[in-house]
Amino acid sequence: MVSMEIIISVLGIVLLLLNVTFAVTIIFFERRDIGSTWAWLLVLFFIPLLGFFIYIFFGRLIKSNNFYQVDEERRHEYAKHVDDQLTELDAHDGLFAHDPLLSKYRRLARLNLSSTNALVTYHNAIQVIHDGEQKFEALFHDIEMATQEINIQYYIIQNDSLGQALIEALTRRAKEGVKVRLLYDAVGSRGLRRSHFKQLLAHGGEVKSFFPSRFGINFRVNNRNHRKLCIIDGDIGYIGGFNVGNEYLGTNRQFGYWRDVHLRMRGEAVRELLERFILDWNRAVPTKHRSEKEDFLWPTVLLETAHSPVQIVTSGPNSSTEHLKNMLVKMINEAKETIYIQTPYFIPDASFLDACRNALMSGTKIRLMIPNKPDHMFVYWATYTNAAELVRYGAEIYTYEGGFLHAKTLVYDEVVAQSVIDAFDRDLACADKLTIERYETRTKWIRFKESVSRLLSPIL
Repeated sequence: MVSMEIIISVLGIVLLLLNVTFAVTIIFFERRDIGSTWAWLLVLFFIPLLGFFIYIFFGRLIKSNNFYQVDEERRHEYAKHVDDQLTELDAHDGLFAHDPLLSKYRRLARLNLSSTNALVTYHNAIQVIHDGEQKFEALFHDIEMATQEINIQYYIIQNDSLGQALIEALTRRAKEGVKVRLLYDAVGSRGLRRSHFKQLLAHGGEVKSFFPSRFGINFRVNNRNHRKLCIIDGDIGYIGGFNVGNEYLGTNRQFGYWRDVHLRMRGEAVRELLERFILDWNRAVPTKHRSEKEDFLWPTVLLETAHSPVQIVTSGPNSSTEHLKNMLVKMINEAKETIYIQTPYFIPDASFLDACRNALMSGTKIRLMIPNKPDHMFVYWATYTNAAELVRYGAEIYTYEGGFLHAKTLVYDEVVAQSVIDAFDRDLACADKLTIERYETRTKWIRFKESVSRLLSPIL
């Protein structure tokens, strides 16, 4: 009979080999940054068996080469638009010569254009929405007024009264002959079932989930689609931070009032929203059922009197570079007077944190607002300690006490951005200032949670 000591030894060797295998995979085969690599090695080292499963569900990267499987003709068409605009930008021609704002920030526009093909759109009208009730009142009204097509996409659609009301509103439009496409994330909207869309599907609506679970298990927990988009009749677009659920109306006792930002837009930028929706939609359907550009309704209204420049910059686990972070670092580096930041998740890497430090030491003010409560424990304590780091360099840090702050904004410009600045100033009425003295009074338990969270920051 095999002794227990031998069994334990064999299991120990197998566990060691598994850890070594995954360590080699992370170091040599996956193109991760150094901080993320070391964080995963720590997880595998300190919790060898559980760490293996954590890595399987939360750590695997996805291949970025043609993730959306765009055909060559469409890829070439879009590349030509990008090249034409890059030529115009470099020559200081067209919009970049006549609009002072675009001329001033042409290098930022070029960064976004060259790194993520974010075309500059100009004739846009933007409405900034800060309140959930206001956002959903406007959205439901626009849905009810739709006459031809609704393309809608959310990370979270809760199976509650608001989620059900949205599905019912879409079903009513489908009954009237409006083309309805609904895309939701399978993990974020895990409470949804196919039966919830029975009537919508029966009246010709189409419903798809992004990276669905297989056999009740989802192995792509870290590769989710967090977009919140809606394009109505090709002319009205929504994008921002509000998902669909009663908590976003401020009814959740744990979080209280939900403070967020959403944009309602009309104009050329709606075309770019639709481009992103089509990519996600076709990624969620079988190849033989993928839609062509001609299957969608494109913007037809030209708002010649509206002059709000917009670039739709996207990023994700399929991206070859960190587009959004690079854009934000560029914005911070170019800021001259004041930078306003609101975010529930302030977990910057070294380059972002250095940009903030450099801005502060150069005389640029930074006013940062974070929540006073967590929706994700490790993320919150990493946010808290990183924010406190900037206090030492003179940043003004505030914790929002009026509910839960989910807004993700960084402002260093005027016009439309003034609405966001005004909202920031209003939020100060229900915010507490984080000082060094206040920070140093935290308990040993909080210090421990901060230390653990900081070590895990690269993979949060």
